[in-house]
Order: sequence, then structure tokens, then C-alpha cells
Amino acid sequence: MEIERKFLIDRGNLPEDLERYRCLRIEQGYLCTDPVVRIRRQDEEYYLTYKSKGMLAREEYNLPLNGEAYEHLKGKADGIFISKLRYVIPERDGLFIELDVFEAPYEGLLLAEVEFPSEDAARSYEPPEWFGEDVTFNSKYHNSTLSKGKPGER
Repeated sequence: MEIERKFLIDRGNLPEDLERYRCLRIEQGYLCTDPVVRIRRQDEEYYLTYKSKGMLAREEYNLPLNGEAYEHLKGKADGIFISKLRYVIPERDGLFIELDVFEAPYEGLLLAEVEFPSEDAARSYEPPEWFGEDVTFNSKYHNSTLSKGKPGER
């Protein structure tokens, strides 16, 4: 079960020295968006992911792929491939902030996600001051939605 909240981030409010945190290069595409079936390359690791419907909480299954299988499936993906850098920033109470810095065509979009052990923990979370609008319940900011094209272009 994936339980997470998602927030918009203003570039002017980023934490200093982002380069000191672990950074992953991510590329992902969608074979289907209802239900979500995603392929992802995360540095040199590859995954096929299924996500059920939901906003705050939803089922998620990750299956490992090899590079050859990823490349084969990549040609079958619909829409835009999303590329981003993900900074993994330690947060209080053993949590981590995953700060996604998107590349073209979403250059300038910054989203922070925090995963929780329970829905109660997610609901009671007080985000740091540098977080912007809570977009957890706005499907416009789901990566599967972004893969269909920029908001306003459809």
C-alpha cells in the first residue's frame, strides 16, 4: 500500500545545498493510465509498476525488469515519457521527502512527495515551511496524468 501526500514547490523555496542529498535520475512511461501500469528506469534499475485507483492511499506493486525488457516495453508506452531528478531528503520521524525536479516538457515543475506508514500519519503531517500547495487530491499532478500532455494543452 502506498500512502503519500504531494505538494507543489516554488523554486525560490528549495532547501540549500540540494547536491548533498541522494539524487536519482528517473525516466518513466505509461503502458496504461486506468489502471496505472508504468515502466521506470531509476538510474540503472528498471521496474514495471501497477497502481490501483486512489489519491492518498492506493495499492502499488513493483516488479523488477532488466534493461532489455524495459527498452522493449518503452516502444509500447503511450504519451510523453517523464524525466526528472529525484532528491531524497531526510525528514523528521524517519520519513523522507522525495523532491522531483522535472525536465522538459515539464521543466520548472517541482513536486515533493512524502510516504507514510498509515493514513492517520499522513493526515496529521505538518509539512515544512518550504512546501507549497498540497495537491494530494488533485489528479492533475499525478505522473500518469502528466504523461498525457501539459495541463491546458488537452
